[in-house]
Amino acid sequence: MKVIVSTLLSMVPISRRRNYILLFRYFVFLIFMIALYSVLFHVLMLLEDQYYSWITGVYWTLTTMSTLGFGDITFESDIGRIFSVVVLLSGIVLLLVMLPFTFIQFFYAPWLEAQIKSRAPRELPEDTSGHVLLTSFDATSVQLVDKLRKYGYPYVILFEDIQAALRANDEGYRVAVGEFTDPETFRKLQVNKAALLFASVDDMINTSIAFTARGISKTVPIFANAERDDSVDILELAGCTHVFQFMKMLGQSLARRTMGASTRANVIGNVETILIAEAAVMRTPLQGKTLGETRLRETIGVSVIGLWEQGKFILPTAETMLGSSSVLVLAGSPEQLTEYDHKYGQYQQSDTPVLILGGGRVGRAAAEALRERGIEYRIIEKSPKLIRDKHRYIQGNASDINTLKRAGIDAAPTIIITTHDDATNIFLTIYCRRLRPDIQIICRAEIDRSVSILHSAGADLVMSHASISTNTILNLLNPNELLMLSEGLNVVSLEVPPALVGNSIAKSSIRMHTGCSVIGIKDGKNTHLNPDPTIVLNQGNELIIICTDESHKQFLRRYPVKNR
Repeated sequence: MKVIVSTLLSMVPISRRRNYILLFRYFVFLIFMIALYSVLFHVLMLLEDQYYSWITGVYWTLTTMSTLGFGDITFESDIGRIFSVVVLLSGIVLLLVMLPFTFIQFFYAPWLEAQIKSRAPRELPEDTSGHVLLTSFDATSVQLVDKLRKYGYPYVILFEDIQAALRANDEGYRVAVGEFTDPETFRKLQVNKAALLFASVDDMINTSIAFTARGISKTVPIFANAERDDSVDILELAGCTHVFQFMKMLGQSLARRTMGASTRANVIGNVETILIAEAAVMRTPLQGKTLGETRLRETIGVSVIGLWEQGKFILPTAETMLGSSSVLVLAGSPEQLTEYDHKYGQYQQSDTPVLILGGGRVGRAAAEALRERGIEYRIIEKSPKLIRDKHRYIQGNASDINTLKRAGIDAAPTIIITTHDDATNIFLTIYCRRLRPDIQIICRAEIDRSVSILHSAGADLVMSHASISTNTILNLLNPNELLMLSEGLNVVSLEVPPALVGNSIAKSSIRMHTGCSVIGIKDGKNTHLNPDPTIVLNQGNELIIICTDESHKQFLRRYPVKNR
């Protein structure tokens, strides 16, 4: 018997083994006291000439210790009543105080701890690999997780606060708990096998995360967001593979979309040798023509793979009319885009300043990008602390019509709205669209669900901080298969599906059936840019397509393919 007990105890962790020993001693002591009180009950009852069975003695002892006290059995002597009080008081301590405490300490607490560990673990299985580690739970992380799920990447969000981790777990996210500065945290989360680690808290904590994780793994890619310019070098020294300033990138992206300067093609991405660019149609010879009449493919070689119209991406046909608000999405080689600029990029859009509403980090980044392109601008900012240049800054409230008129809204070609509050951005979009129905409005969104609302309010183009961050990370995570250009617009590289093998692009009608446009075909080491629609698709070839999120899903539903 002792051997069996010893064997069982050896299988239990030391901390729990001590608990079980204490629990066993408590129950032995409780049984001893019940037995002792039962014996004394019989002795005292005999002194009073009362006779009861041993079972009745145990019954009286338990009812008295538990304070039930039915009153069916009582002592008549003072010593018996004193004994009853002693049994009652000891019962209160042993059964009503010690027993619940023992249950909570040795049963409920370990069970609760096990439940918490299962919902918010502190380590991952040793065979975990290829996962993405995130260190914050914000709008960027939520959108990034949605994209990771879509493309089949495992992920884990690391929390320091266990309650925050449990709330995120209840919302359906995979979480883990640990200290950002503890090497053991990243060792248990298998950081050496991770696809990447994204540090997105603040500059100081991001530095600690990068330095700690780099001490565990010399090879894991570490991405970080820097809020200040002087933090970039420090984060790189701490071990970051890539350091981004997403607020600055957002401002630059907003500025690149402005139609306030020339009509040159603005490169927004590339897939190997294929460049993707946007070009405004306004005030060029292309305005007022159908896409077929422009003959861009025949004369220059570039392909019009899409068209932005009032914030909506469409796949044009030869009969599509190009208006003043149209922005072409072009695919071509560097030489072809240079030829496009030579022919259509020399037309000046406007000499009047672009208006920037908001002089924060995003607004200043947009202004810097405009200045580099030689575009004049004015920034409306109500806080005197953020006024940097009295010539280009207008102090005042952007919702005040007099302030807007002083800044030149009557003649401005573009308004860039950069405040960090979506409600304010929606208000300013509606207001500016009322004042100038013909003006281009480019707007920032803080959260993804505000994008469609801002488009409805009148914005021509909306870009969010979360999308900029997500697109950048996913483009680097899988550079050969996915390129995210802007809100919901992607370039995807995938193997030719079995259903398309042996068919030409024209015969397959990919564009008509799915809404995706083929911009290239990879045949071994060669990439055919803007391929001839009569080219036959062979097994082993790769298609390079431009698509929206919805058209990509439609393509995969119609032509199942393993695209990773």
